[in-house]
Amino acid sequence: MLKRGFLNCRSGYNAGTTPEYNRTVPRFLLPAALALAAALSAQSPFFPLKDIKPGMRGTGRTVFSGARIEEFQVEILGILDNIGPKESLILARLSGGPLEHTGVMQGMSGSPVYIDGKLAGAVAMAFPFSKDPIAGIRPIQDMVRSSATLASAPRPRPLIALNDRDLTRPLPKPEPALPGGERMVDISTPISFGGFSRATLDAFAPQLRALGLEPRQSISAGSKIEPGMGNPADLKPGSMISIQLMAGDYGLGADGTVTYIDGNRVYAFGHRFLDIGSTELPFARSEVIALLPNLNTSFKLSDAREWMGTINQDRNTAVSGELGKRASMVPVSLEISRGSRPIESYQMRMVNDPLLSPLLIQMAVYSVIDETERTVGAATIRVSGEVEFQNSPPVRIDNMFAADNGSAQQGSLSAAIPVAYVMQSGFRTLRLNKVALKIETYDQKKQLTIDGISVARRTVRAGEKVQLNVVLIGENGAETTRRLDYDVPIGAEPGILYFTVADANTTNLADFRQILTSNPHSPAQLITTVNNLHPNTKAFVRVWRADPAFQLEGADLPDPPASVAMILANSQSSLAAITQTRNSKIAEIEIDGGDMVISGVKTVQVEIKE
Repeated sequence: MLKRGFLNCRSGYNAGTTPEYNRTVPRFLLPAALALAAALSAQSPFFPLKDIKPGMRGTGRTVFSGARIEEFQVEILGILDNIGPKESLILARLSGGPLEHTGVMQGMSGSPVYIDGKLAGAVAMAFPFSKDPIAGIRPIQDMVRSSATLASAPRPRPLIALNDRDLTRPLPKPEPALPGGERMVDISTPISFGGFSRATLDAFAPQLRALGLEPRQSISAGSKIEPGMGNPADLKPGSMISIQLMAGDYGLGADGTVTYIDGNRVYAFGHRFLDIGSTELPFARSEVIALLPNLNTSFKLSDAREWMGTINQDRNTAVSGELGKRASMVPVSLEISRGSRPIESYQMRMVNDPLLSPLLIQMAVYSVIDETERTVGAATIRVSGEVEFQNSPPVRIDNMFAADNGSAQQGSLSAAIPVAYVMQSGFRTLRLNKVALKIETYDQKKQLTIDGISVARRTVRAGEKVQLNVVLIGENGAETTRRLDYDVPIGAEPGILYFTVADANTTNLADFRQILTSNPHSPAQLITTVNNLHPNTKAFVRVWRADPAFQLEGADLPDPPASVAMILANSQSSLAAITQTRNSKIAEIEIDGGDMVISGVKTVQVEIKE
């Protein structure tokens, strides 16, 4: 019987009939699968992007006044597909509250939007100069996905060169708005400056706007952020937050709105802040003081109230962080004096970030100089001090700048560029520990210009002395001559010997070109190189020949034998530490300018006879 039944079953199967188990299983599994899918969908707090259709209505949440979260209405207009790699955007019209008069405001970035009680996304983009409150809503799925920590990239060479003038150059720039507002762009992030001079905002505004930031003078309600952490329960979707880049005598904060909180994880903004990836930026709960309607773009004025946590991811579609976690901040001390007479001191704490910290130092030093000294007319600025790093020697800063105008820009850049060069080298162990700078100002232009160099004799022999006269011109044509002697080495080969007197910048390029354009091997080597750069209160007489030479990790190898030169030349492609130079340095003589800046370059030549 068993055998016959088995044969009948196979016979039925071969004949195309459905076996008993194939007829019964779907009747049980299909309803169960559908029920499970419905249950999972019901449990998800997110509204699926694929289910969003034009004409749907929802509600948004944001703060218009104080800390009170209010609702506004949202009408779905459609879906913009492929606005980025695997990214879509929900197009919607906003209404309710003050939006009819203000339109989409700066500071609303991150305001959550709900459909049928489920989170669909965050207000993130808008059409510049639009009369109607039309917004782009970032799907919440894209925001949550962006918070995943990405693998670290290989260590690059320093992002900033020591002769750079723009510290924002390494920061990624968002797409600019097109004329007439034809393209939807990220809502600009308002960044509030507290304590900074108005001229500081004006000086840095073009660079900040290129980053998608809108600088504003801070309007405080009179309170300061208390040092303790606030209650995480006070922060909700729709609450206003401020990413605090600097706090103390100077304050700097970027404002946005919380979109979603998952346990102790918080998501906000709906777009990049600066798109710097993994970071450590403290954020505080803020309250809105006022709304300022504007024909260009309206914005919220807010005031930070209490610390809430740390933003540790800044990606293209959102910023995200951790509630209750305190970010480490770096103490910054700035002292300014007029000559030897102290005027004022400033104490702040700033974020510890390779891309942001140098820029913050530059803006703070600029403001200190601008607030206490004249910015028009001849002036001299000296910036000195140390920048300490954890488990590494400090970077020493000591430079002077003299100019008829723009001394604040030069002085502040001289303090920040070495810090940027070191912090952006890629060594993760190089974390800031402390910044302490002294700024001395003078109302006159303390500068010497190299006017010429001459020699007593044009021909000499090996073992003889070359007498050099360097002429320096100061203010009102005052002339100073420095006399130097150079002993031609015994056994020196006949030929032309050059003497070039140059300022520190020119000499640094000649002496450190190879090592400054290659990857440093260690933090110690990097900091040693920066500390060995020549100060601009000195000039240097370079003695050289027009013979091929090489640099090996910054060390000069002048006029090597032909066989050695061939080996070194053939090794340049395989060893980045070897570089061929156009001339061979024989010696270097220093000229001290005291408390005067020296600039210029001149050359003279002497023939060595047999």
